[in-house]
Amino acid sequence: MSVLTRNEAQTRAQFLDVHRYTIDLDLTAGEETFDSRTVIQFTATAAGDTFVELKPATLRSISLDGHPLDPADLTENRFPLTALTPGTHELRIDAAMRYSRTGEGMHRFTDPTDGETYLYTQLFMEDVQRVFAAFDQPDLKSVFALTVTAPEGWTVLGNGIAEHHGDGHWTLAPTPLISTYLVAVAAGPWHSVTTEHAGLPFGIHCRRSLAPHLDTDADEILDITRACFDRFHEKFDEPYPFDSYDQAFVPEFNAGAMENPGLVTFRDEFIYRSAVTDTERQTRGMVIAHEMAHMWFGDLVTLAWWDDIWLNESFAEYMGYQTLAEATRFTDTWVDFGVARKGWGYDADQRPSTHPVAPDPDAVPDTASAMLNFDGISYAKGASALRQLVAWLGEKDFLAGINTHFARHKFANATLADFIDNLASATDRDVHAWAEAWLRTTGVDTLTAHVEETDSTWTLAVDHNGSRPHRIAVGAYDQAPDTHTDRLVLRERYEIDVPQNGTPQARPGRRPALLVLNDGDLGYAKIRLDPQSWETVATGLSGIPDALTRAVIWNAARDMVRDGELAPTTYLEAARTHLPLETDLALAQGVLAFADTHITRRYLTPEHRPTALATLTALCRDLIRRTEDGHNPGLRLIAVRHLIDAATQPDTIQDWLTNGTVPGGPELDPELRWRILTRLAVLGATDETTIATELEQDPSATGQEGAARCRAALPTPEAKATAWNALFNDDSLSNYLFTATAQGFWQPEQTDLVSEYVPRYYPEATRLAARRGPAIADAAGRYAFPAYAVNTGNLHLGEQALQDKTLIPALHRKLTDQIDDLRRAIDVRNTH
Repeated sequence: MSVLTRNEAQTRAQFLDVHRYTIDLDLTAGEETFDSRTVIQFTATAAGDTFVELKPATLRSISLDGHPLDPADLTENRFPLTALTPGTHELRIDAAMRYSRTGEGMHRFTDPTDGETYLYTQLFMEDVQRVFAAFDQPDLKSVFALTVTAPEGWTVLGNGIAEHHGDGHWTLAPTPLISTYLVAVAAGPWHSVTTEHAGLPFGIHCRRSLAPHLDTDADEILDITRACFDRFHEKFDEPYPFDSYDQAFVPEFNAGAMENPGLVTFRDEFIYRSAVTDTERQTRGMVIAHEMAHMWFGDLVTLAWWDDIWLNESFAEYMGYQTLAEATRFTDTWVDFGVARKGWGYDADQRPSTHPVAPDPDAVPDTASAMLNFDGISYAKGASALRQLVAWLGEKDFLAGINTHFARHKFANATLADFIDNLASATDRDVHAWAEAWLRTTGVDTLTAHVEETDSTWTLAVDHNGSRPHRIAVGAYDQAPDTHTDRLVLRERYEIDVPQNGTPQARPGRRPALLVLNDGDLGYAKIRLDPQSWETVATGLSGIPDALTRAVIWNAARDMVRDGELAPTTYLEAARTHLPLETDLALAQGVLAFADTHITRRYLTPEHRPTALATLTALCRDLIRRTEDGHNPGLRLIAVRHLIDAATQPDTIQDWLTNGTVPGGPELDPELRWRILTRLAVLGATDETTIATELEQDPSATGQEGAARCRAALPTPEAKATAWNALFNDDSLSNYLFTATAQGFWQPEQTDLVSEYVPRYYPEATRLAARRGPAIADAAGRYAFPAYAVNTGNLHLGEQALQDKTLIPALHRKLTDQIDDLRRAIDVRNTH
C-alpha cells in the first residue's frame, strides 16, 4: 500500500480546495462488506494531476464530472485523477468496503453475550480510506454530510445530530469544516443515556449487555462531562464548536479513546463490569477531559501535517489532568501522572527511537513514520513541558496565547510556528527559546544533588547532566520533633535555576534530613538524591507528607533500578517497608506494577524470582490485613490483584475461587475470577474443563478474552502449539483476542517450555505484520514479544531481525523498543 508523503500532501493542498463530501453508507449488505457511495465536490486551482485514496473490496464505479473512469486504474490505495482543469469538479465513487476485526476502518463486533452486532469507525491517519474515498490528509478540511442505512432496531451516531427517517434510514447533520480522519459513525442496538447541557444534547452509549454497568456509573460520567465542559468554557473564549456531544463506549477499541468531533469513542473497558479503584475512575475521568480538550485543540484547530501531532496530544494530556483536578472531586491527578505517565515519557526518551516532542518536519516524511510518534514523548513528555511552560508564563498569559491561537486558526490548520507565535504574543518571555530547548531536543537530563555543610550553614549544588535549562523547586525536610516516628516535615520549599549561576547560595542552619530536587514534580528530569537524603528515605519515605513528593522519590528509585544504579532487591525492600503505610492508591499501584512487571519478571534472574515473589506476597498480605476494616477498599483491591499475580502455590487463590470471595472481601467479580484462573493456569493447577466451565458462566467478550489468555498460559506443549498457531497462522483472531492469547503465552515460569518459540517469533511476526497491518503489528510487538527470554541469544536474534528490510514500520518501532528494554534488563542482571 502506498503511504502519503509530506511532499505529496503539500502539493495536493496547494492544488485542491475540497468543499463537501456527501457519503451514503449501507450497513445491511452482509457480514463481510458494506456499501459506500461518495460524492466529493472540490476545486482545482490549476490544471494538473492528483489522486484520491480508497481501499475497497470492490470498486464498482467511479466518475469525474459525469464521465465514467475505469475502476481498473486503481493502484493499491490510489486512484489517479489526471488532466484536471482549473475550477470545480465532482467525483463519484461506488464501492464495497470490508469490515475490520482489527479496530481499523469500520470495525464489526458481535457480542457473544447476546449475539447483537455493533459497528464503529476509527479513521485515524490513513483508515478513512477503508470506509469511503477521500483526499486523505489533515489540511484538506471539508464539510461531511452522511446518510446511513442500518438494520431496523439499530441506532446510528455520528459527528452531528442524527435523524431517523424510518426503515433504518438515518441522516447525520452536516459537519462544519473538519479533517477526514475525524469523521465518525457508530451503529448498533446501543443502550443510551441522554441529557441536555448548555443547550446541547449530550449522550453516553454502550452495548446492551453492558447497560446495567453504564447505568450504575452514568451520573458520574455525565457529571464529569458537564463539569469539564463548563470549565473549558471558563478557560477558552471560543465556544464548543459542534452541535452535540456523544460519548460511545465501543468494543475492541485499540486506543484509550478518539476525539471525533461530537462523537468521542472510548474503549468499553471504561464501563466497569467489576470493582475498580478510585484511581481507575480518575483515569476514566482524565480520558473524558482529555478527549473534550481535543474538541478545541485538534478538531477546531488541527495540525497541518503529522509532525505536529504533539500539538494535539500534549495539549490534551496536560488539559486532561489539569482540568479534571480543577473541576471534579479528583484533585490529585498529578500524582497519578507522576507515577504512571511520566515514567512512560522518561522510558521512551532514553530509547534509540526517541525523537523531539516537536520533530523536524523532515523526520516525519510520510504517514507510516508519523504513526510511530504516538508514544510517551508526544503525550507525557509534551504534557510535562507544557505544565512547566504554564508555571513559567503564568496561566493567565498561557490561556491568552491559546485563545489567540483558536481565534486565528479556528476550523483551519496550524503549525508549531503558529502556536509559538501566538503564545509569544501574550507574554514578554522568550517562548521561542523555550521551544528550541524543550520541543526540538531529545533525551532526559539528570540532576544530582550535592550538599556541603558547615557548623552554621549548608549549600546545595546540582550536577547537571544534560543541555536544557531547568527551574525546579527544592523541598527541604526535617525529622518531625516526635523522635519516635519517621515522620518528616517540610522546612521550606524554594526554587533554583539549573544550571546554577555562580556559586550556590549558602542557607542558614543545619542541613535538612532530606533534600528533594524537583519537589512538586513540575520539572522533567531524572533526579538523584545526595547520600544522606537516601539514608533518610530508606527509613522515612512513607513519612513524607505529600504524595507528589513521594512520587518524585519513587520515580527516582525506579530510574536508578533501570540505570543499574540501585539493586532491584533494594527497591523491593523499600516497597516492603513503606507500601504497607501508603495511602495514595496511584502510588501503591504504580510501585507494585513496576515491582511485578519489571523487577520480578525481567530484572531478577529465575533463581531470585521466588524470593522476590515471596516479598511481594508478604507485602500484599500486609495491605490486606491493614484494610480488613473496610476503610480503604481500593487499596485492598490493589493488594488482592497483586497477591494473585505473585502466587507461587495455588492453594490460597484456589480456595478464593472455590469460595467465590477473599476472606473479609471482596467477593470475586469476573475480573478477579479470570485473574485467578490465569494464574492457576500458569502454575499448572487448572485445565481446559475448568476454563470451559468458567466461560459458560461468563460468555461475555471479556470472558472470551479471559479464556483465551488462560488456554495460552497452560504449561503444556499442546496448549502452546495451539496458541502459537492462533497467533501467527490463523488470521481470524480479532485485535483483542490476539492480545489476550499473546499475554497468556509467555510466562516467566515457563521459559524452558517455550524456548523453541523464541527464534520463531521474529520471522513469523514479520510475516504476520505484513499480512494483517499496523494494529496487529503493534500488538505482536507489544504483547507477543518474548520479553522474559532475558539472554544474549534473544538479544542477538532481535538485533538481526531489525536488519530485515521487509519489517513494516509499526513492527520495526515496537521491536526497536523491546530490544532496547531487553538490553537494559540484561545489563541490570549483569550489574547486580
